[in-house]
Amino acid sequence: MQTLTMKFGGTSVGSPQAIAQAAELVRQATEEHERVLVVCSAMSGVTDKLIEGAQTASEGDTVRYRVLAYELRLQHRTAIRELLDADVERIAIHDEIEALIDEFETLCYGISVLREASPKAMDKVMSLGERMSVPIVSARLRQLGVPSSTVSASRVIVTDNQFGHAGVLFDETERRVRAELLPLLEQGIVPVVTGFIGATEEGVVTTLGRSGSDYTAALLGAYVDSDEVWIWTDVDGVMTTDPRMASDARVIPVLSYGEVGEMAYFGAKVLHSKTVQPLAERGIPVRVKNTFNPTHPGTLITQQEETTPGTVKAVTAIPEVSLVTVAGRGMIGVPGIAARTFAAVAKQGANVLMISQSSSEQSICFVVPQQTGPRVVRAIEKEFEVEFGRQDIERTWEDDQVEIVTVVGAGMLTQSGVAARVFGALGEEGVNILAIAQGASNYTVSMVVHTADTVRAVQAIHRLIISNGAR
Repeated sequence: MQTLTMKFGGTSVGSPQAIAQAAELVRQATEEHERVLVVCSAMSGVTDKLIEGAQTASEGDTVRYRVLAYELRLQHRTAIRELLDADVERIAIHDEIEALIDEFETLCYGISVLREASPKAMDKVMSLGERMSVPIVSARLRQLGVPSSTVSASRVIVTDNQFGHAGVLFDETERRVRAELLPLLEQGIVPVVTGFIGATEEGVVTTLGRSGSDYTAALLGAYVDSDEVWIWTDVDGVMTTDPRMASDARVIPVLSYGEVGEMAYFGAKVLHSKTVQPLAERGIPVRVKNTFNPTHPGTLITQQEETTPGTVKAVTAIPEVSLVTVAGRGMIGVPGIAARTFAAVAKQGANVLMISQSSSEQSICFVVPQQTGPRVVRAIEKEFEVEFGRQDIERTWEDDQVEIVTVVGAGMLTQSGVAARVFGALGEEGVNILAIAQGASNYTVSMVVHTADTVRAVQAIHRLIISNGAR
């Protein structure tokens, strides 16, 4: 049986017109596929309002969350009124969403009393957005004659208790997904599932991190044996770069799982960084398509790697990072310096995005998120207090006016001359490279440049992509 999983992002269900378009796309899919599964994000702006309400409540503001609750009621009432005709259905969906907004106000009141928005409480608050959107989408499908029911992902996605960025317990999740969703699909019912959220084994609501609905769709798509997973968004596919940096950015027709994973990790916004993992394991293709331009073929993501002329397919940038350097002539040949450095970093919970070390071992530099930079430097200074005293390590410092620029494409290690062309293009633009990481992946070369040079760097590399025939 042909099975298709479709995920709609916030802009794809961001207005009554968008929801109507998404529902029509699902209806059309049911004519071509025997089984269709749908995953939805919250309506545009809803999650941001929920977060703002909880955060302002934690500061003692008992007015703002009530204003936001009014705005949420208006937004969802408008969608219900414009999309649903049947009085009974409309009243039922209205009451369901009103109850969820009442829950939002109750949670915010409790947060205001405690003056604390714990990660556990924030997950509960943020989960409400998806729980408000899916009943409307499902009801719209029923209006179009498509049998549909809503399913909360908290019943099927089982996670640990790392609130705010929960890890999935895969075996139990697969068991629940197959038990809950396969019977619906086999009956010809389209399940509309909340993206982004899960729950612990005890039933406590968690979230998978912002943009986690892509990950939800990938997990569900894998566990119901989908033939393809379609990610519907508001762009025509995965782009060669951010169009805000290069106006001639193009859609990339085909990418491999490995390339997309690297692009997501190094700043591309189209897919959640974990999305490709469960699909790659099972060889399930992904299509990234535009809800508002559905005839465009979009980007196909598969297991097959496809080397293009010039090798480079995309260029990305990660802002808000810091380059931390540890340097000293006494470091040469001393065992354990790197291990102790990164142990100190790990204790701060800082994610190391990139590492570069001089061949003489006189310096190590690495990139961390900007907000963690100062405490990482302090942790290193404390760890090497003795070595600083005897000048084995002379200095550690942070540069927070940098960004990571990454070129992506299959064959980075096997195709000769790629780095030379990239560095040559940057040299012609007068862009100084502060650090380089190459060799750990066959898909990327990453460079640290000054923030002031990022746009010129991206544009210079993007011209290489266009001149080599990106379509």
